[in-house]
Amino acid sequence: MSTTGKPPRSRSASPRRARSLAVASLAAALAIGLAACGGGPASTNAVGGGGKASIETTLAFTLSSGFDPGNASSAVATAVNQHIFEGLIDLDPVTREPYRALAKADPVAGPDGLTYTVSVRDGAKFSDGTPVTAEDVAWSFNRVLKPADAATPPLMQGFVSFIDSVTAKDATTAEFKLKYPFALFAERIAVIKIVPKAKTGDAAAAKAFDTAPIGSGPFKMDSASKESGVKLSKNPNYGGPRPAKVDTMTWNTTTEASARVSDLQGGRVQAIEAVPYLNVDSLKGKYTVDVKQAFNQVFLMFNSSAAPFSDNRVRQALHYAIDKDAVIKTALNGYGSPATSYLDEGNKDYQKAATVYGYDPEKAKALLAEAGVTNLSFRLDTTDNSVVKDVAPLVIEQWKKIGVDASLNTVPSAAIYGDVVPKDTFRVLMATGDPSVFGVDTDLLMRWFYYGETWPGQRYRWPAADRKAMADLLDKAAQTPDEAARKAVWKQALDMAAEEAALYPILHTKVVTAYDPAKLAGFSGAATTGLYFLGTGRSG
Repeated sequence: MSTTGKPPRSRSASPRRARSLAVASLAAALAIGLAACGGGPASTNAVGGGGKASIETTLAFTLSSGFDPGNASSAVATAVNQHIFEGLIDLDPVTREPYRALAKADPVAGPDGLTYTVSVRDGAKFSDGTPVTAEDVAWSFNRVLKPADAATPPLMQGFVSFIDSVTAKDATTAEFKLKYPFALFAERIAVIKIVPKAKTGDAAAAKAFDTAPIGSGPFKMDSASKESGVKLSKNPNYGGPRPAKVDTMTWNTTTEASARVSDLQGGRVQAIEAVPYLNVDSLKGKYTVDVKQAFNQVFLMFNSSAAPFSDNRVRQALHYAIDKDAVIKTALNGYGSPATSYLDEGNKDYQKAATVYGYDPEKAKALLAEAGVTNLSFRLDTTDNSVVKDVAPLVIEQWKKIGVDASLNTVPSAAIYGDVVPKDTFRVLMATGDPSVFGVDTDLLMRWFYYGETWPGQRYRWPAADRKAMADLLDKAAQTPDEAARKAVWKQALDMAAEEAALYPILHTKVVTAYDPAKLAGFSGAATTGLYFLGTGRSG
């Protein structure tokens, strides 16, 4: 797997979700801490100006978290961070291939596989002009691995739990000590973006940094607002492999699909994400419509400690009762694929699960009978994601055909995970999820939902024995250097996830991006939420 500094050749890739955190107080702090951009859902800012090259775009989500890369998870923040921060190694947001970003050369492994050294590229600077040092590298990792507040670990911690510590050997060389050999070290360290220790060294500084970030990437952030979006400009101190090809960027944000389409058709912006499926055909021709198979999934999650959902036959029955092809045709206009594994079929490591939930209502009825369940009735909680809102009513109608009655309760994601799911009354959830913005290897994607306490322990309440069995499989695979042997262990984990179905996808969506090829050069849509303009310039 090459990690050269050269941009990889563009190709269709595997995918994403961005978990949006609704944090009103933080959004208010963003608006106060940074000058607000003008405009509303539709762009009102002129492209270019003063002879400078500019890109303007409209995203499908509003800003709902800060930008500190140790904890940022909202769709807007994670996309912005790809432009203003760097890891030692980064993953191309479109091809998902690793390349050297801040690293001067590929990581060098010690003979036992428990030590790695990485040097910072010559002359690397943050956007404020201060040099990037090995001390900044060590700090960026250790603040995630060993946070001051251990009770609330940063979001990225689970992805790098194989690292024991990071130290600065000299001014430009960082040394990594691992708890055990980890076969995916080079690409996994991409999840940690390097931040200046001087700006994040204590709680007060980190709080300020969250709203006014400073990175070493090709762009710097000038302003951000929940209402108006984000403004970026070229980082004059950048000396890495992906220099900015425009002077400024304006990212407008709106959840209104019609506003995004109007922005593109009216010439206000050059690209939009999350094209409504019904608008795809009307945009083709003048615009390039880029369709990518994504990992992003619509899943069912059960309280597996509460009867009758503690019996996996009941969970399986509800999956077999869903005509996924019909749901995809009706709710997604065909822009999705039935889940045949936890991984989507576009993933390079895709393996079909031993249990595939094809449409089989008779089998669903038989499984309920075996489990001794009759007249099953429950409340289906869902997030207010637009795809989920279209899918859920169709699924409820199909469950009726096997004698299952479900009522619908739709609330925002923050309320779902903050209030609904933690309660003893919770039974079944339908939602979307996509950690592939952070990486697309099987280990990372499975650890998001099946490892640790947050999801398997606190949310779907998997029995301790099952949690340990899955964790053991993932840890074994992570320590297996041979790729074929590693995939064989992953297959066991994928089969277990499918068989148990405590949290399991119904379908994987397709991501649709539209852009004006007469105005953008070198742009391609990603198989995740967000738009990415690394290496993109203006034309025409």
